[in-house]
Amino acid sequence: MACVGEQAGDPEQSVAQQEAEEEMQKQLDPDMYYQYEDLCSRPYITADSEIPENFLHLSHSFGYDSGRRANLQLLDDKTLMFIAGNLLVLLDVSTKEQRYLRSCSGGGIGSITVCLVKDYFVAAEKGNKPNIIVYEYPSLRPYRILRGGTEHAYSFVDFNREGSLLASMGSAPDYMLTLWNWRQEEVMLRCKAISQEVYRVSFSPYNSGLLTSSGSRHIKFWKMASTFTGLKLQGLMGHFGKTAATDIEGYVELPDGKVVSGTDWGNLLLWDGNAIKAEICRKEGRNCHTGTVQPFALEDGQLMTIGSDGVVRGWDFESIDAADSNGDCSRFEMEPMNEMVVGHNVCLSSVVKSSVPESFIWFAQDSSGTIWKLDLSFTNTESRCYLTPDPECLFNFHAGAIQGLDVSKKSHLMATTALDRSVRIFDFLAKTELTSSRFNQGGTALTWAPPLVNHSGLLVTGFEDGVVRLLELFDPQRLHVVTGHHCKEGVDLRFKQAFKPHNAPVTAVAYERNGDILATGSSDCTVFFFAVGEKYSPIGFVRVPGPVQGLEWSPHFHNENRLLILCQSGHVVEVQCPDSEAKEPAKPTKTFHLLGLPSRSFRFRSIKSRIKVFALSREMEIARRQAAREKKKKEKNEEVKESTEPEDKEEVEMKEEELPPIYIPDHPSPLCCGFYSQPGHFWLSMGGFDSGFLYHCKFSEKQDEDPAQRQDEPFNFLPVKDTDDDPVLSITFSSNRQLMLCGMHSGSIRVYLLQPEDHNLTSMNAYWALNVHDNQYGHLRHVCCSHDDHFVLTAGDDGNIFSFSLLPPEELQKTLKRKKAKVPSPRVGLENEALAQDIEDPGAYSMETAKQKLEMDRLHRKAELKIAEKQKKLAELQKKFKEVLDLNQSLPKHVRLKPEELQLDPCFREQAERDKSQQVMEVRKQQAWEQEHAHTALSKLQDWFRDSLETNVVTVVAIRSNHRVSTYHLPALVEPSTQEQGKPSQLEKNREDAPEHRKSRAEPVKYSKEEVVRPKVATQSVIKLGDRQIERLQKAAEKAEQARAKIKRRKQEWDQLYQEKPDENSEDPQDVHAIHEAKENIGDLKLKSAKDFRVPGHLRMNAVQKRAELMGLEEDIREKQTEMNRRIVSLRKSKAHLMSQFHAQAQQLCKVQQRLAVHLHQTPPPMPTMLPEETPEKKLQYNRATLERYCVLRDHRFKSIQHEEHEGTTFLLEQLEKELKEETEQEKWQEGTPSPERRSPEEQETPEEEGVELTELEGELSNEEEIRLLYKQDSLLKQMENSASQFDAELLQLHLQKLHLDWQLKMADLRQLTLYQELLLLKDYERKEDSLQGRLHTCIKEEDSIKAALEECKEKLDLEQREIVRLQERERTVLRAFKNTLGENNKFEEFLTRVFKKSIKRVKKREQAGDEEEKTDSDEDSDEYDNWDDYDSGTEDGGAVLDDSICPPGCDPELFENTLRLRERRLDLEDLLLEQRKIAEVLRKEYETLVKKVKMLTGSRKTADDDLELVNREKQQKMNELDVVVPLRLHQIEYAFNGSVQSDMSQALVVDRRELNRLQGQIKQLQLEKNQQKDLHLQARQQHIRLIHDRKDMKAIIQVLEKQCNELMMMKFGRLVDLEALQTLSGNRALEELRQEKLLLEAEYAKELNQWDAKVEEARDALMEVTKCHTERVLSKTNLFNQKREMELKLKARQKKMGRQFQDNRRCVDQEDIRRLKILVKTQSQKAVALRREISLLSCKGGHILPPIQATLPPTASMPTTTAHNHIGQKKTERSSKVQNCQGAI
Repeated sequence: MACVGEQAGDPEQSVAQQEAEEEMQKQLDPDMYYQYEDLCSRPYITADSEIPENFLHLSHSFGYDSGRRANLQLLDDKTLMFIAGNLLVLLDVSTKEQRYLRSCSGGGIGSITVCLVKDYFVAAEKGNKPNIIVYEYPSLRPYRILRGGTEHAYSFVDFNREGSLLASMGSAPDYMLTLWNWRQEEVMLRCKAISQEVYRVSFSPYNSGLLTSSGSRHIKFWKMASTFTGLKLQGLMGHFGKTAATDIEGYVELPDGKVVSGTDWGNLLLWDGNAIKAEICRKEGRNCHTGTVQPFALEDGQLMTIGSDGVVRGWDFESIDAADSNGDCSRFEMEPMNEMVVGHNVCLSSVVKSSVPESFIWFAQDSSGTIWKLDLSFTNTESRCYLTPDPECLFNFHAGAIQGLDVSKKSHLMATTALDRSVRIFDFLAKTELTSSRFNQGGTALTWAPPLVNHSGLLVTGFEDGVVRLLELFDPQRLHVVTGHHCKEGVDLRFKQAFKPHNAPVTAVAYERNGDILATGSSDCTVFFFAVGEKYSPIGFVRVPGPVQGLEWSPHFHNENRLLILCQSGHVVEVQCPDSEAKEPAKPTKTFHLLGLPSRSFRFRSIKSRIKVFALSREMEIARRQAAREKKKKEKNEEVKESTEPEDKEEVEMKEEELPPIYIPDHPSPLCCGFYSQPGHFWLSMGGFDSGFLYHCKFSEKQDEDPAQRQDEPFNFLPVKDTDDDPVLSITFSSNRQLMLCGMHSGSIRVYLLQPEDHNLTSMNAYWALNVHDNQYGHLRHVCCSHDDHFVLTAGDDGNIFSFSLLPPEELQKTLKRKKAKVPSPRVGLENEALAQDIEDPGAYSMETAKQKLEMDRLHRKAELKIAEKQKKLAELQKKFKEVLDLNQSLPKHVRLKPEELQLDPCFREQAERDKSQQVMEVRKQQAWEQEHAHTALSKLQDWFRDSLETNVVTVVAIRSNHRVSTYHLPALVEPSTQEQGKPSQLEKNREDAPEHRKSRAEPVKYSKEEVVRPKVATQSVIKLGDRQIERLQKAAEKAEQARAKIKRRKQEWDQLYQEKPDENSEDPQDVHAIHEAKENIGDLKLKSAKDFRVPGHLRMNAVQKRAELMGLEEDIREKQTEMNRRIVSLRKSKAHLMSQFHAQAQQLCKVQQRLAVHLHQTPPPMPTMLPEETPEKKLQYNRATLERYCVLRDHRFKSIQHEEHEGTTFLLEQLEKELKEETEQEKWQEGTPSPERRSPEEQETPEEEGVELTELEGELSNEEEIRLLYKQDSLLKQMENSASQFDAELLQLHLQKLHLDWQLKMADLRQLTLYQELLLLKDYERKEDSLQGRLHTCIKEEDSIKAALEECKEKLDLEQREIVRLQERERTVLRAFKNTLGENNKFEEFLTRVFKKSIKRVKKREQAGDEEEKTDSDEDSDEYDNWDDYDSGTEDGGAVLDDSICPPGCDPELFENTLRLRERRLDLEDLLLEQRKIAEVLRKEYETLVKKVKMLTGSRKTADDDLELVNREKQQKMNELDVVVPLRLHQIEYAFNGSVQSDMSQALVVDRRELNRLQGQIKQLQLEKNQQKDLHLQARQQHIRLIHDRKDMKAIIQVLEKQCNELMMMKFGRLVDLEALQTLSGNRALEELRQEKLLLEAEYAKELNQWDAKVEEARDALMEVTKCHTERVLSKTNLFNQKREMELKLKARQKKMGRQFQDNRRCVDQEDIRRLKILVKTQSQKAVALRREISLLSCKGGHILPPIQATLPPTASMPTTTAHNHIGQKKTERSSKVQNCQGAI
């Protein structure tokens, strides 16, 4: 067997060796390199053109794409590398020399990176399926090419620390993350990163198996994980949580796996896992940086960060690593250790470190266009004592898109401007920047003045604020020739003049061809003209329909001098050059607008759709379709001839495809550029939909229409190849107009070769194109040729500026014979000129606005003068009118003129009245604000001083005494914030959540039992049953339902009984309740000041509860004060009522005393009055008289000088109040004492005179009246006295009650003070307690969840155990069945037993069920035959091999097959048992793990509980230290020693006497309860023993009854059955319905069979008729053949009989007859073929039969066979009708 194994292994080893050899062959040679010349992209040249490939030679790159991410890499200590469009620039820092590598794809470069060892660098390109090129440094040879990593572009690449792997990130649309084994050009791993823009991806410097990527509002953490299928990339998305999502530009991986990333707002985020651990900021919540922040390195224990604020900061790494959020706030505050301010207006975006070991030099990329050299030696602890050098600016470039570019007309100088507010001058011959100037606003347009204007030293620059500046360039060293002073070296760009013609950015500037006029255009849709001179003077401006895109003056070969204005909206306007007279100073005008300037306009209308669909291809399309139609017809005819089938008369017309409609875009396409061709003609290049052509246009003769509504079409066009999506943005020509340079939207440059004087561009065919700038955003808007046509300069929106030479460098040097450009000399007198004044304010007026403002000021002054003259004249007229009035008054009355006669016209008076009312309304409107302001101020004062109090302090004074009682001063009730009221503490929340959580664990099981309802099967009865069947089914159903109800009731009783059955370990609920009540009520008998005192849970207090208690106390206090105030106010009301009663009684008393003698009068009691303090609400009441009196008093006060400084408004108010009080009392007294004048006539009657004697009767009546009046007087006085005394008594009683309430309130205030102190103390512990309670709650929740999982796992484990027992029982059943089948004394028992017990190989059946099972597939793959049992080789004791495939002779084959089946069942059961055991083992391990977790969580919970208890104990100790005021009386103090009370009572205990008595009585009660519990325990023990004996007896009885029941079932049924199922059996209605349905269907099917039999008979009859028809057709065919033969014989006989003399005369007639006969023969042959086909069709059973094609026979000459032909036609018609009848029958 061993030999066999070795032989079997040899082929495997050989295969493995072959695979290894093939793998070795696939390994790339380490010394293999690619050829750069074979890879780099080259220019595109039109085929069959003579343009050389090296038409343009790259000279230098003057720009830097500073806005690109990570566009700065360091190759060695002096070489920087960055991307410039389609070039990779290698810049020498010391010599500033540049080397270039072109993009290999021609689509640009997406990202670059350098290996850590600096021996390789990578250029990841852009384009269609771009490659990654790995170059060797310093040889710059392509070393490896990585293909297929993304679809369009790479956004980032990075090496790992060892340099063995390379990670690349693709951009849209795939965003593919790829890991490369770049030395072998192999993809290791690949995964889609995300569906958002990704800025960066990198390996962890500490673990190459970890990666991080970040980008737009995301960060993702990657891990290379080993799976059963190999390595895989697993990504984990970072969750921002409560932190706002942000774009992440940079991050740093920490050694422990954490990551620190930046944010948009300037703080740092510390990531632990995929969650934010803390947000790092500076102290007091300040941001780490202003703007975007990027961490970039970890140096010497410091985390280095850069920001868009231009600052580099170092942060303590240990503090950051240990940072954690504080409570609710997730911020961690710290200060930087070091910082370096690079500069103002600096925005650092990336940094790279020097390759020199132990170096602290870094090179930084500034988004503002600068490359900095930074010395960050402050990170080194040894060098911190030295002064850190300042940042060094190595290179400075334009930042952002280049807005303007032009070259000098006399030298190799170039000027550029951009929105970075700089203007730069370059010497592109010497490849250097000469000078630059900065301004307040960004530049938008630039042009170099022609030599006619200046000696090529004047620049005109437009800016984004609408200002145009003239800048003069000169060599300052040449000034010393005139002045004799030595000047600085270099070039000076001097500001000469500034003017602001526009209110929007200047977009174009252009000089007239003679240099006399300067035109400026702007996006404010205006073009301004200036007269050129020493000082540029304005001429005027014109308005155009859209923003100005470009200005083009007519060339010299045009007769007229005109300006072509190109607008972005597609409008083109041509204006005539302003007259020379306008250049001279003229009379001042109101505006600069040139209204009379002749102009023509053109509005572009799209013709591209018509060009592409109709103009070029309509005729070709129609011709193509006609040719296709004829070809198809010809092919059809050929097919017909071959098949000899007759054609149908109806031809199917070919449906022509509809041509696409003409499309005109809704919004006009933008105009890119244009230029003159002939006078009145011009070329345009359009963008958008209309790109792809150059349109030749001309101005229409009809210029009367509105320019904005015009629709003009080009009259000619030229297609430009491959520009449908790449429009031409700029066009320029060489000086001889033989080169046309085009700047493309894709950043490429095209050069067309033209013939001389080819203004119509007829020779524009061949071109040379090269991708220069970035293909996505480097739109090439500026292309220029140098003055000598030796150089071409380009500037794009990517910030790059390139210079190309048309000659090779060697020839260029020979031709130019100089190495740098010539700088213009300064003007004569320049040194004596003062500096011009610049316009620095962006909001300054434009020239037109300033002129308009001057004109408006002039008009205002003129109007004011006219108004003054009118007012003067009006005053004179008024004076004269007054003199007339005086004269009229001096005349006699009868001569005077009436006022109506003095009025000239009543309308004047009416108008004056209307004007007056209108003015009154206007005054009211003007005063409305002041009125509202005063009203608002009054309401605020009332709210503050009056409404802030709930009630004013009311004092009620007694009538006969000095007692008084006052209400409480209550402020207005302020509603407490709902946030504080409704916000429960963490402690209460956790206390409430804990039982709810436990309840939620138990409830689902309960609900699942209650809510699971078996669905009712609703069967619709379709079949109608018989009455007996229905009755039988109903009786069976009722019987089964009664049995089910009985079983259900019995189950409920058993369930109830089992529920009432207590657990073996359960306790008596009454005992549990008693113990719980004892624990709750007895409590901890230790003092609260004891160290081991434990506060019960229900007595624990937190800040919320204490606040509620405090608020409750305040509410009680307020309620009592409010009640007392209510009673006092009610007493005041009773006093007011008493005063009115006194007033009435006083009037009655006065009436009584008037009728009594004076000596009988008694003095009435003093009238009660309402003092001002009793009605405080009347203090703020006032009326107009009060206000007038206040004004009088205020005037008197102002007149008095002595008291002016000492008396104020308060004195006036007091005096006014005093006077009002006196007036009120006087009025009340007058009202209370009626005057004599108001007495009634009866009262005014004087008493009888004393001297008059009365009669006896009159005397008695008088005495009686006197007695009655005296009684009435006494009763009134007594009532008044009693009322006053009763009121005083009530007031005194209320006063005493208020004193008692004051004492209670004072005690409440003391209690409130104590509660407030406790609240402050609880607030101090609240956060700590809440955190501990939260931790405890978390532990409880986790413990409950783990316990729930533990219970669930236990249930599953029990279920699996029961399943295992069931399977074992089934296995034993199979074994018993096998033994039963063998029987006794079977001679093959041993053999069959071996066959039954034999273990065979059984392949495990697997089902791949999806992604969830993929994780377990690896285990199954490695153990494909895990179910193979270990068995012997089939021999036993050296015997023969057991062959279980053949039944031995003599053995029963059925018994043998049964044995095999039982063996299969046994093996299946063993497999199931093995699986169940595995599952049980997994569940057992899971159960053990959960048990451990429960123990661990229990310990954690106990620890948290102990910590919380410590805090509560500490809190209780602090609360014990608070002082509480308890007022006691001497008899309550029992703290005596030697019979005397101690002075020091610090150790005394304050106890309620009732509580002390209760505790003493509790001792006796507990002793009694203890004896009772002993007796109860003894009784319960005896009862327990008795119940155990009873249970044993019941178990024995149950076993006997079960045995009897089983015996009865075996006797009756032969097996054990389920009695409940047997009882619930009922009739099956469905079965009865099916039987009934079967009978119905049988009848229906029999009926249908009879119908089909009838149809078969009818079909047979039809077949017979068709056969007859076929027979007739055969006969007809035979007759036709016979007739044909006869006609041929007759024809031949006739020809023989004809004489020669008749041949000439009858030749034409014979030829016609022959032709007709031939046609007839052909027709008959076709008919015969058709008949044969019909016969064949009819002979086949089935198929649709068409009627025969009836061909029209040609007319024939009169022949003897006319009758025969008619007979044949008649027969043919009859046959046709018969055939149609047969077909209809079929």
